[in-house]
Amino acid sequence: MTLAKLIGTVLGVGYIRPAPGTWGSLVALPWAWLLHVIGGLPLLLIGIVAAFLKGWWATSKMTSGSDDHDPSEIVVDELVGQWIALLPLSYAAWTMDISILVMWPGWIAAFVLFRFFDITKLGPVGWADRRGDPLGVMLDDVIAGVFAALGVLALAALYHGVL
Repeated sequence: MTLAKLIGTVLGVGYIRPAPGTWGSLVALPWAWLLHVIGGLPLLLIGIVAAFLKGWWATSKMTSGSDDHDPSEIVVDELVGQWIALLPLSYAAWTMDISILVMWPGWIAAFVLFRFFDITKLGPVGWADRRGDPLGVMLDDVIAGVFAALGVLALAALYHGVL
């Protein structure tokens, strides 16, 4: 397997059927936890930037000369989007010096909200997807991740009585 395929499929996770995008999002969870435990919010942010850049490159290589701009086996974009959705949890755990696992309802919300926005392609998520290029493949999940992160923040505010 080429380096581009290893990155694009997240070490082959993208070949799991059915629903490879959901599998990509699921595998992103323990890896986000590991990054957070090792280096907190800063390492998760570095991981997001690195995975985005490597994912963009891998997607470019994997789709070169193909009519399919977003093959289902490419799931590195789901990993990036899921990590973005988890940023509010990493931030809270890092700044309050608590275990990120204490916020387990937030993990569930981040996963469900990210999958919702990634699947429905609402608003700018759909715009990015319709670009039809490797950057669009990555951007639609970045935007879905941002929407999910905002949803996590809103749910946390509701739960904690801020809203």
